[in-house]
Amino acid sequence: MALCFTFPSCIPVRWTQKRVLLCRRFRISANLQSSGIERRSGNYQPTIWNDNFIQSLNIGDEHEGKNMERVFKLKKEVSQMIHKEELVRDKLELVDALQQLGVAYHFKDEINYVITNIHESMDQISQFAMLDNLYEVSLLFRLLRMHGFSVQEDIFKSYMDDKGNYKEKLYSDIKEMMCLYQVSFFAKEGEQVLEMTRHLTTKHLTIFLESSKYDNSRMKEQVAHALELPLNWRMQSLHTRWFIEQYKIDEQIRPALLELAVLDFNLTQKLYKKELKQVSRWWTDLGLHEKLPFIRDRLVENYIWSVGFAFEPEHSSYRIAVTQANCMITTIDDIYDVYGSLDELEIFTNAIQHWDVTAAEGLPENFRMCILALFNMVEDRGSEVLKEKGLNVIPYLRRAWKDLCKAYIVEARWYHNGYAPTLEEYLENAWVSISGHIAFSYAYCINHYITAKDLEHFSSGYPDIVRYSCMNLRLYDDLATSTDELERGDNDKSIQCYMRDNGVTESVARQEIKEMILKNWTSLNGEVVGNSDFEKYIVYNVAFNVSRMSQRIYQHGDGYGKAGTDTKNLITSILLEPVH
Repeated sequence: MALCFTFPSCIPVRWTQKRVLLCRRFRISANLQSSGIERRSGNYQPTIWNDNFIQSLNIGDEHEGKNMERVFKLKKEVSQMIHKEELVRDKLELVDALQQLGVAYHFKDEINYVITNIHESMDQISQFAMLDNLYEVSLLFRLLRMHGFSVQEDIFKSYMDDKGNYKEKLYSDIKEMMCLYQVSFFAKEGEQVLEMTRHLTTKHLTIFLESSKYDNSRMKEQVAHALELPLNWRMQSLHTRWFIEQYKIDEQIRPALLELAVLDFNLTQKLYKKELKQVSRWWTDLGLHEKLPFIRDRLVENYIWSVGFAFEPEHSSYRIAVTQANCMITTIDDIYDVYGSLDELEIFTNAIQHWDVTAAEGLPENFRMCILALFNMVEDRGSEVLKEKGLNVIPYLRRAWKDLCKAYIVEARWYHNGYAPTLEEYLENAWVSISGHIAFSYAYCINHYITAKDLEHFSSGYPDIVRYSCMNLRLYDDLATSTDELERGDNDKSIQCYMRDNGVTESVARQEIKEMILKNWTSLNGEVVGNSDFEKYIVYNVAFNVSRMSQRIYQHGDGYGKAGTDTKNLITSILLEPVH
């Protein structure tokens, strides 16, 4: 007799870990035997970060109390420093340094006060303080846009000639060009001045980088770093590590800022290790990677995604929840893409849509274990939020998983029926099947700021900003992984759909996909609005960061499925090696 569990639709259920472990011992009869079903293989390599290694990580708490006390004192010193600055340029450079050093979250109120006051004084500033200083105007523009303030691109027209180009003398100042280049990646849709700025500054910075007559190695390193990837597209923690090294040799270094940044980075890294140990124990006890040996066992990679989504210490609960969700996403994705027959996947999908494991009768035991683990994880997390906030977020978490599996089954039907979708059909489904909406849903449901009113707004569906961000995640993934996925037997991706729709070569299609990514970034920039802590959390810690992390993970190929040297270096930099 099969043992089944049903969850009432309105009552959160908290399963204990003991019950999960008992589920691992079930022997459920399967009407659909795996024999005779042709199983594909992803040929994924085993993880290089096993639980024994993770549990052996040295956290070194012996100096933590002393370091925390020092951080407290430095925060007071820096806070006073912010209030004492008088010149606009000094204020802007201080705020910029705090952000790039990764410690701005300690000074939210102070920074908001500075930026708000500068914005309210824009008329006086533009007329008197910055008339001939393109560097300051660019820095001001970038910081205002980053913080959601309205500022028009027309501010740069006074630096242009009659033909709409920047005046020739401006190109000789590389610092100004770099700052202007960074500004251009905060463009919103339809801003032609900033689009032109991006092309011109990229051209001139490239010429500078390739020229042998310049021997300023530090400036060349900064230009190369910027051209590789603009600031607005970079993973915060990784950029912080790089910037700390640059700041050490800055001519205008503020020692208190540097000391605070180093201590903060290392203390946060210790917190990451503690979180990683916790989720590794959960994943190991769950045992899904043993019962489903065909899946990608990528616990540490899943955790580094969550760090990229929200790096600040205060979002610990979110990182743990999203890491668990990422593990389940990968497991379910590989069931759909690699292992399951279409008949099995239809039953699997139906069980998820009804949120009822009895609907999974006839599936192999390991599939049912996956469903049970998913239900347990969602109900358990929802119960915690109900207890802490008095809000029932379970329907919204369930919705995210149901939407994901609905998108997965569409792709499975395409594959098994030999259907070739158009690019429009593919993208309409693929922005959901890439799973970024789950990270967003968890951000909505598991954070410090959510209210019943916020949750009510979320009930109408996913905001546009989610679609733009998830679309970038999908397109970055396709650029890096489509070749390997097609070789193992999978649906066409965006590149192949574009080639087929337009009769073009793969190289042309890839360039068009990159243009689509750039357009999504401009659309994201247009969504930076809202002054509440909740709205800022959603925008900066998830929507933008999903795009930033996908760019980073897939920058040099499949940094997730293959998880090679580049991803290993990323993990080592953020999780393992402290800054000195």
